[in-house]
Amino acid sequence: MRIEDLDPERSRQAYVEGAMEDLRWLGIRWQEGPKLGGSYAPYVQSERRASYLNAWRKLLWGGYLFPCRCSRKDLEAALSAPHESASTGVNGPQNNKELEPLDDEPVYPGSCRPGASRSDSLMSGIDEPEGFNWRFRVPDGEAIEFHDENLGPQRFVAGRDFGDFVVWRRDGSPSYQLACVADDAAMKITEVVRGEDLLKSTARQILLYRALGFENPRWFHCRLVVDANGHRLAKRHDALSLRILRQRGVSRAEILSGELPREA
Repeated sequence: MRIEDLDPERSRQAYVEGAMEDLRWLGIRWQEGPKLGGSYAPYVQSERRASYLNAWRKLLWGGYLFPCRCSRKDLEAALSAPHESASTGVNGPQNNKELEPLDDEPVYPGSCRPGASRSDSLMSGIDEPEGFNWRFRVPDGEAIEFHDENLGPQRFVAGRDFGDFVVWRRDGSPSYQLACVADDAAMKITEVVRGEDLLKSTARQILLYRALGFENPRWFHCRLVVDANGHRLAKRHDALSLRILRQRGVSRAEILSGELPREA
């Protein structure tokens, strides 16, 4: 059990306790984690900053990163160029926008990306990431391919399907991509199981694994649970939480089977 609590706006101890209680109610148990300890403690990401800094420095010294001063507003303006159509956008054809993760990054327009000749001089003397968004420079045009244990062969092209992505935010927090890769490698994770909306994140993380010299785990991406309208279950669609279902008397067996009563 690993608590990923790097987003200060979404992380509360009450949420952690609630999630652990819900998992226990479902009959899920773990052998390592918060309060239990284990060989790879601590199991709370907010307590693992030193590990993420080491990974950031290794990427920086390897020439993989560059600082970005762009605000979200700057990027939105750059990505709203007149030649981009609503149906295509910067990521190419939008086959199923509901499967895009809420924090998925659009393809970076390259506003702050330095030329290769400027990269080394720009990084000299830097030892801390604060003050910038730090982006990983993707190898444009390279196809990132991997076999998913559930969905089969996957292929994403760097610079087209995803661009230079954030690994450290200007607020001083490492990104989901960097933290997960550093933790999975440190904890010797051999199989990563998550939702299919994170397939593109896996392509990004494969680049990080390679740059950091880590061995890739196996990947298994699950189909998403959706509502009657085909929307994935999310707060923005007023989806029912596990806690609400419990309060309404839905049994553990009904939830695990996926066959919920109509009145739920």
